[in-house]
Amino acid sequence: MALRITWTEEAENTFEAIVLYLQNNWSEKEVQGFVKRVNKVLTLIRENPNLYRRSKQKGIHEAVVTKHNTLYYQVLEERIVLITFWDTRQDPDKLKL
Repeated sequence: MALRITWTEEAENTFEAIVLYLQNNWSEKEVQGFVKRVNKVLTLIRENPNLYRRSKQKGIHEAVVTKHNTLYYQVLEERIVLITFWDTRQDPDKLKL
C-alpha cells in the first residue's frame, strides 16, 4: 500500500526556490525536466519508502533528484514527510534537518 506524501513548509519553499531559479536562469525545458524528475522520485518513494539511503540523521532519507539537488524526507507509520530540497553545492554544515 502506497503511503501518502505530505510537504513541510520548508520543502515547499525550497522546491519553489529551485523552480524560480531555473525559470530565471535556464529554459522552460530545464524547469519541466526538474519537475518531472521530482514527480518520478516521489512516485518511487511512495511505492518503496526505504528505497533511498538513510542520511546521517536518524530516520531521515536522502534522494538524489539531480546532481545538484537532494530531497530529504522522513518515513512515518502512515505517511512520508518531505523535509527539504537541498542544493548540493551549498555548505553541508548549513543543512538543518
